[in-house]
Amino acid sequence: MARSRRLILSSPSGVWNLLSDGRRYGEWVSGTQRVTAADPHWPDVGARLQVRVGVGPLALEDICVVRICEPRRRLELEARAEPFGAARIAMNLIPWGEHTLFLLEWHPLRGPGIRMHGLPVDYVVSIRNGMMLTKLARIAVREREHDTGSVGVPGVPDTP
Repeated sequence: MARSRRLILSSPSGVWNLLSDGRRYGEWVSGTQRVTAADPHWPDVGARLQVRVGVGPLALEDICVVRICEPRRRLELEARAEPFGAARIAMNLIPWGEHTLFLLEWHPLRGPGIRMHGLPVDYVVSIRNGMMLTKLARIAVREREHDTGSVGVPGVPDTP
């Protein structure tokens, strides 16, 4: 299992607003070329996102299904990218003062990822997930600044 965490200088509600808008996943999920469809009731349990993932012409369609949803606290997805199998993606938002401690776990469920699971794969996934959390944090802080009119949060660059 690959685990990543990030302190996001935004409230859990602010971070949740990003997670609960399925159309915005392409802004912060590394490797996503675009969201091709999002159920209108996202992120309710059973809702789906269809995304195109990959690099350049090497792309495939991925489907993410919500398995667990506890608004402003927890969101768990099953990401399916055939023929590569499926993975569990668990996101936990922990209030940390006025900010959010964001915990992200990735674990293969089926397919070749199970056989390749281990330190090298987890390391690569952790790097990717760290990049995603950096993007998510920048967007959340930028939106918080826009909503409150504040500028210049220490430790987070102003540019994405």
